[in-house]
Amino acid sequence: MPYILICDDEEDLREMVIDYLGERGYRVEGVPDAEGLRAALGSSTPALIILDVRMPRESGITALTNLRAESRIPVIMLTAASSIVDRVVGLELGADDYIGKPVDLRELEARVKSVLRRTEPVSATATSDNQGLIPFGHCTLDMHSARLFREGNEEIPITSMEFALLKTFASNRGRVLSRDQLLELAHNRGWEPFDRSIDLRISRLRNKIEKNPKKPEVIKTVRGIGYRFA
Repeated sequence: MPYILICDDEEDLREMVIDYLGERGYRVEGVPDAEGLRAALGSSTPALIILDVRMPRESGITALTNLRAESRIPVIMLTAASSIVDRVVGLELGADDYIGKPVDLRELEARVKSVLRRTEPVSATATSDNQGLIPFGHCTLDMHSARLFREGNEEIPITSMEFALLKTFASNRGRVLSRDQLLELAHNRGWEPFDRSIDLRISRLRNKIEKNPKKPEVIKTVRGIGYRFA
């Protein structure tokens, strides 16, 4: 039974999400602010956090920044439906997904399932490359543990979406993948007006795996089409 923690200052919304996801087999708890989030994380580790961007005192963006400094727990951000800025900032800081307010509970459930599916342990039969180790430039992706390491065995923190993208590139080595295909294969989501989120995530990955992110040699841009894992 996955444990989900929702952090939102709107009590009615928290209770609605708790009831809806609880009826579908999840264990859900709610907190009203970032302080409550930190207190909850001090006693237990959720499988997923649903985090509102606009909260009094300490915003969800600040809370996400602090969380990412020490944790890879998947995060779905709740944003104003028209706020592209909030979505861009959230994704740049390591959010795994986002959903606009007012929240459609069926869509939220679908996003929760998608993020949890991406963070499931990788099957030992998923790849045979050197016992599940995939080289990405000067880095190595461990498919079994969903962890990325640079030379010297130093771990590089990655989000579940970044792992899903690396896994997708590893499974399609040498193949050009369009943004639509990456959204479908790695994000389990169809076309959206904000599909440029893929570009943001590729940029974040390049900063982690490329020796020179401005001149990428591992994940190459194929102009007018998409990206290719060289």
